[in-house]
Amino acid sequence: MTDRPQHRLGELMEQSDPPFEEVMSCVFGVENHETRTYLVLCERPGSTIDELADALERDRSTVTRSLSTLRDRGLVRRDRRLLDGGGYVYQFTAVPVAETKAMLHEALDAWAATVHEVIDEFDGTPS
Repeated sequence: MTDRPQHRLGELMEQSDPPFEEVMSCVFGVENHETRTYLVLCERPGSTIDELADALERDRSTVTRSLSTLRDRGLVRRDRRLLDGGGYVYQFTAVPVAETKAMLHEALDAWAATVHEVIDEFDGTPS
Protein backbone atom coordinates (compact mmCIF):
# COMPACT_ATOMS: atom_id res chain seq x y z
CA MET A 1 0.00 0.00 0.00
CA THR A 2 1.48 3.27 -1.05
CA ASP A 3 -0.96 5.51 0.78
CA ARG A 4 -1.66 4.91 4.47
CA PRO A 5 -5.39 4.35 4.92
CA GLN A 6 -7.20 6.27 7.61
CA HIS A 7 -8.62 3.37 9.58
CA ARG A 8 -12.09 3.80 10.98
CA LEU A 9 -11.88 0.79 13.27
CA GLY A 10 -13.93 2.47 15.97
CA GLU A 11 -16.94 2.22 13.66
CA LEU A 12 -16.48 -1.55 13.50
CA MET A 13 -16.39 -1.87 17.26
CA GLU A 14 -19.86 -0.33 17.44
CA GLN A 15 -21.36 -3.14 15.34
CA SER A 16 -21.89 -6.67 16.59
CA ASP A 17 -21.95 -8.29 13.14
CA PRO A 18 -20.65 -5.89 10.49
CA PRO A 19 -20.96 -6.89 6.83
CA PHE A 20 -17.75 -7.60 4.89
CA GLU A 21 -18.17 -4.40 2.89
CA GLU A 22 -18.26 -2.31 6.06
CA VAL A 23 -15.18 -4.09 7.45
CA MET A 24 -13.34 -3.41 4.22
CA SER A 25 -14.35 0.25 4.14
CA CYS A 26 -13.35 0.83 7.76
CA VAL A 27 -10.06 -1.07 7.74
CA PHE A 28 -8.80 0.34 4.45
CA GLY A 29 -10.18 3.81 5.12
CA VAL A 30 -12.19 3.90 1.91
CA GLU A 31 -15.69 5.09 1.20
CA ASN A 32 -18.56 2.65 0.71
CA HIS A 33 -18.80 3.50 -3.00
CA GLU A 34 -15.10 2.61 -3.37
CA THR A 35 -15.71 -0.75 -1.73
CA ARG A 36 -18.62 -1.26 -4.11
CA THR A 37 -16.30 -0.45 -7.04
CA TYR A 38 -13.87 -3.12 -5.79
CA LEU A 39 -16.64 -5.71 -5.50
CA VAL A 40 -18.02 -4.97 -8.99
CA LEU A 41 -14.49 -5.20 -10.34
CA CYS A 42 -14.14 -8.64 -8.73
CA GLU A 43 -17.06 -9.73 -10.92
CA ARG A 44 -15.76 -7.91 -14.03
CA PRO A 45 -11.95 -8.21 -14.18
CA GLY A 46 -10.28 -6.24 -16.94
CA SER A 47 -12.95 -3.54 -17.03
CA THR A 48 -12.33 -0.08 -18.38
CA ILE A 49 -13.44 3.08 -16.61
CA ASP A 50 -16.38 3.43 -19.01
CA GLU A 51 -17.49 -0.17 -18.40
CA LEU A 52 -17.30 0.33 -14.64
CA ALA A 53 -19.14 3.64 -14.83
CA ASP A 54 -21.97 1.88 -16.67
CA ALA A 55 -22.03 -1.07 -14.25
CA LEU A 56 -21.98 1.20 -11.19
CA GLU A 57 -24.29 3.82 -12.68
CA ARG A 58 -21.81 6.53 -11.70
CA ASP A 59 -20.00 9.17 -13.70
CA ARG A 60 -16.53 8.55 -15.08
CA SER A 61 -14.83 11.07 -12.78
CA THR A 62 -16.21 9.39 -9.64
CA VAL A 63 -15.12 5.96 -10.89
CA THR A 64 -11.68 7.32 -11.77
CA ARG A 65 -11.24 8.73 -8.23
CA SER A 66 -12.45 5.45 -6.71
CA LEU A 67 -10.00 3.45 -8.80
CA SER A 68 -7.17 5.79 -7.84
CA THR A 69 -7.91 5.30 -4.14
CA LEU A 70 -8.23 1.55 -4.54
CA ARG A 71 -4.92 1.41 -6.41
CA ASP A 72 -3.28 3.44 -3.62
CA ARG A 73 -4.55 0.86 -1.13
CA GLY A 74 -3.21 -2.03 -3.21
CA LEU A 75 -6.70 -3.38 -3.95
CA VAL A 76 -6.79 -2.80 -7.71
CA ARG A 77 -4.26 -3.29 -10.50
CA ARG A 78 -4.16 -1.34 -13.76
CA ASP A 79 -2.94 -2.70 -17.08
CA ARG A 80 -2.58 -0.91 -20.38
CA ARG A 81 -4.03 -2.61 -23.45
CA LEU A 82 -3.02 -1.45 -26.90
CA LEU A 83 -5.90 -0.85 -29.29
CA ASP A 84 -5.85 -2.22 -32.83
CA GLY A 85 -6.38 1.22 -34.37
CA GLY A 86 -3.66 2.79 -32.25
CA GLY A 87 -3.68 4.21 -28.77
CA TYR A 88 -4.44 2.32 -25.61
CA VAL A 89 -7.01 1.86 -22.88
CA TYR A 90 -6.50 1.09 -19.21
CA GLN A 91 -8.12 -2.03 -17.83
CA PHE A 92 -8.57 -2.59 -14.11
CA THR A 93 -8.62 -5.80 -12.11
CA ALA A 94 -9.32 -6.25 -8.41
CA VAL A 95 -6.74 -8.15 -6.42
CA PRO A 96 -8.16 -11.57 -5.52
CA VAL A 97 -10.51 -11.62 -2.54
CA ALA A 98 -8.17 -14.04 -0.74
CA GLU A 99 -5.37 -11.46 -1.00
CA THR A 100 -7.68 -8.70 0.20
CA LYS A 101 -8.73 -10.82 3.17
CA ALA A 102 -5.07 -11.42 4.03
CA MET A 103 -4.46 -7.65 3.89
CA LEU A 104 -7.46 -7.08 6.17
CA HIS A 105 -6.15 -9.62 8.68
CA GLU A 106 -2.69 -8.03 8.56
CA ALA A 107 -4.08 -4.53 9.15
CA LEU A 108 -6.28 -5.68 12.03
CA ASP A 109 -3.44 -7.67 13.60
CA ALA A 110 -1.17 -4.61 13.43
CA TRP A 111 -3.88 -2.46 15.01
CA ALA A 112 -4.49 -5.03 17.76
CA ALA A 113 -0.75 -5.26 18.46
CA THR A 114 -0.61 -1.48 18.86
CA VAL A 115 -3.55 -1.54 21.28
CA HIS A 116 -1.92 -4.35 23.26
CA GLU A 117 1.28 -2.28 23.52
CA VAL A 118 -0.68 0.72 24.82
CA ILE A 119 -2.31 -1.50 27.42
CA ASP A 120 0.97 -3.13 28.43
CA GLU A 121 2.81 0.19 28.71
CA PHE A 122 0.13 1.85 30.82
CA ASP A 123 1.52 2.45 34.31
CA GLY A 124 -1.59 3.75 36.00
CA THR A 125 -0.88 7.44 35.65
CA PRO A 126 -3.20 9.60 33.57
CA SER A 127 -1.81 10.94 30.31
